[in-house]
Amino acid sequence: MSTEDLENYETEMELQLYREYRDVVSLFSYVVETERRFYLANQVDLKVRSADGEVYFEVTMTDAWVWDVYRPARFVKSVRVVTFKDVNVEELSPSELELPKNGGFRAGA
Repeated sequence: MSTEDLENYETEMELQLYREYRDVVSLFSYVVETERRFYLANQVDLKVRSADGEVYFEVTMTDAWVWDVYRPARFVKSVRVVTFKDVNVEELSPSELELPKNGGFRAGA
């Protein structure tokens, strides 16, 4: 497999992931961004914890979808993430769920 073939494969996988995201985003209420992953979820519980002077975050999500191009099953019943980095949790509003009517974005736009 050439470098160009590999790049084309990765580009196609990312496009398929975006299309799946576009199709499922309206099913979820929250966007959760951690240092390693991006999630859509319907329930989110974020707790700030402390141990030995270190602060960390524990996020529990139920009814979730994981943005991961290499993960074959992106829908998960529950997810628990523990991280020392900040966690961003946003509640989606209906206007944020509206994607471009033409089905995508133009290159260079």
